[in-house]
Amino acid sequence: MSVTSASQTPKFTALLQVMRFDKPIGTYLLLAPALWGLVIASGGIPSAQLLITFIVGAVVMRAAGCTTNDLTDRKLDGHVERTKHRPLVTGAISPLEAFSLLASLMVVAFILVWQTNLLTVQLAFVGAALTIIYPFMKRVTHLPQVVLGAAFSWSIPMAFAAASSDLPTGLWWLFAANLLWVVVYDTQYAMVDREDDLSVGIKSTAILFGALDTRIILILQLICLLCFIATGVAFGLSAIFYCAIAAVALLFFRHQQLIRDRSTELCFQAFNESKWIGLIVLLGLLGHYWLYPV
Repeated sequence: MSVTSASQTPKFTALLQVMRFDKPIGTYLLLAPALWGLVIASGGIPSAQLLITFIVGAVVMRAAGCTTNDLTDRKLDGHVERTKHRPLVTGAISPLEAFSLLASLMVVAFILVWQTNLLTVQLAFVGAALTIIYPFMKRVTHLPQVVLGAAFSWSIPMAFAAASSDLPTGLWWLFAANLLWVVVYDTQYAMVDREDDLSVGIKSTAILFGALDTRIILILQLICLLCFIATGVAFGLSAIFYCAIAAVALLFFRHQQLIRDRSTELCFQAFNESKWIGLIVLLGLLGHYWLYPV
């Protein structure tokens, strides 16, 4: 069978769907903080090797996280409108095939991180653990978004470790900003599924916050902005970075307008627009180091 014909088989298509290759926004959201960390730690110009490692790593780890999530939720996804057609629910692929895919992805991720240094490798084990335990958190706590935030933010200390073999205290402000941002956009995402999640017993911040959801999201957005500002102070960033954060604040305001009536379509739109926040912050960092090269 040729490569072209293999790529057109239902099995191959189903594997791509499990890895969410058809929905790349999660990869963008995972990659953004890694690039922020690389840019700061490298003084604006990360090496080509590190860029390739972290870009490919984001794709691989996002795929691994989605595969883990679908394996964990395969008996629940059929009861949720948005997920009832996922390959593990429909039987397009078997759990064994998904486990084999997950193992392969983890091997690739390990090979990638092995090209860096010992500190990054050590941090990678924590990141892998966060990726694996996140799907289970939806059963034991209403704060799975916090665990997801930690998993998505863990690329920041890894980026610093890989680029500078150091973990300066200032990076934790950026870590906190990203974690809060993840909780914000994933709560908006969870608002789309809230009724289905309640019916099948899946926990989320959207359920925990209840009628106070939009107000709590606003508070989290404000604290997130403060953490971005603290990041700028910690690393001596210039006005161009703060202009980017001001643009983020405007997007946060727009998202508040979108979610105020809790329309599922508009909540999903707010989530989907979050990819621009990652890009805006990255452009602010690149602009700073372009104007003030180290």
